[in-house]
Amino acid sequence: MFPVPNNLTKSFKVSIYFGLTASIIGLVIFSLSWNLWDYFDGPLPGQRIFLLPGNLSLIYFWHPIFTEEINYWSKLFMLLFGQFILVTSFVFFMNQLKRVIKNVITRKSIRTKNSQNVTEFRGKKS
Repeated sequence: MFPVPNNLTKSFKVSIYFGLTASIIGLVIFSLSWNLWDYFDGPLPGQRIFLLPGNLSLIYFWHPIFTEEINYWSKLFMLLFGQFILVTSFVFFMNQLKRVIKNVITRKSIRTKNSQNVTEFRGKKS
């Protein structure tokens, strides 16, 4: 339908890969924490850091919708889905921000080079 710029699809693919990686890491960390609860007398150290995007989605998005207790598999799915969506969105927007900043810096350097060339040319002609 509409042509999509190549750099947009590239940053989208990169963000999808980051989101999938974060979801896989989240699944591994959550499973380890669940199975090693007795060994550590609580959650796995560092679990809150690795599962921060998923936990944020559970707290601020899913919890207001589902106020009652839900079973394990539903909660795990919601955690991993939130992990994927938040990491993918964050990486995509950071790629776009990086590209915008790079374009602004490139334009400024081109303008200063052009203005220097114009002043040199005017100086030689006079």
